[in-house]
Amino acid sequence: MITARREAWTGRLLLILMMAVTLLPFLSLFVTALHPSGTYPAGLAWPGDPQWGNFPRAFEAANMGALLWSSALIVLGVVPISILLGTMAGFAIGHLRVIGGRVIFLLFVLGLTLPFEGIITPLYYQIRDMGLLNTRWAIILPLIGLFMPFSVFWMRAHFVNMPGELSESARMDGANVWQLFRRIHVPLAMPAISSLGILLFLWTWNQFLLAIVLVDDPAKRTMSGALGAFQGQWGTDIPLLCAGSLLILTPTLVIFLIFQRHFVKALLQGSLKG
Repeated sequence: MITARREAWTGRLLLILMMAVTLLPFLSLFVTALHPSGTYPAGLAWPGDPQWGNFPRAFEAANMGALLWSSALIVLGVVPISILLGTMAGFAIGHLRVIGGRVIFLLFVLGLTLPFEGIITPLYYQIRDMGLLNTRWAIILPLIGLFMPFSVFWMRAHFVNMPGELSESARMDGANVWQLFRRIHVPLAMPAISSLGILLFLWTWNQFLLAIVLVDDPAKRTMSGALGAFQGQWGTDIPLLCAGSLLILTPTLVIFLIFQRHFVKALLQGSLKG
């Protein structure tokens, strides 16, 4: 009993410590954003006269409405296609066991080790030659390809553990491969698909590197990518910069808070399938 209590208290203390480390930067941003514009606040001192007007000023200065629309278009272009292609490839490699599937899967696993920074220069010239620079397609198309290794790896982990008898029974009832995939396996894979969708949404919404390198117009970037332009314009106004940063982070935080339980449940279910 004593050992169990010590372990429980140790776990609580570690959890509190990790929460403090995680929340401290957000608290610092919030307190700094409430200071008068043009000042250089130090520490976490609460301002005597909180300037709540910094938030609407930052919203207008950063053109948040256009950024929200641009980020939504990029997410709608990346996430559904990545999920569809990743699910189909994972089903073929993990359940159908196609010829050469192991080699193909190995290539996808190697793709997981490919850093975005290592391909940004050749990717820039390729997108330029395609005439897609400074368009949202310059972000959408590379992200679909870069997310594909993880999507296939994730979905393959689910399909590889599905019993073969399930497919054999469906084939005896006259189901072809497409019906087997769409009517049998996709409904059973919804926990893995939903968790993959949430992860891809967060990664796409927070994409920074590709947005600032391949797109010059801040209104066509993701919200995180537009932070670079906002910082260049308001870098000397620390409170306004912090207010803009919080506004850019808000959609991601709202999505996470709304789907918090679903996110944790789906993530655990999807991982347990692998």
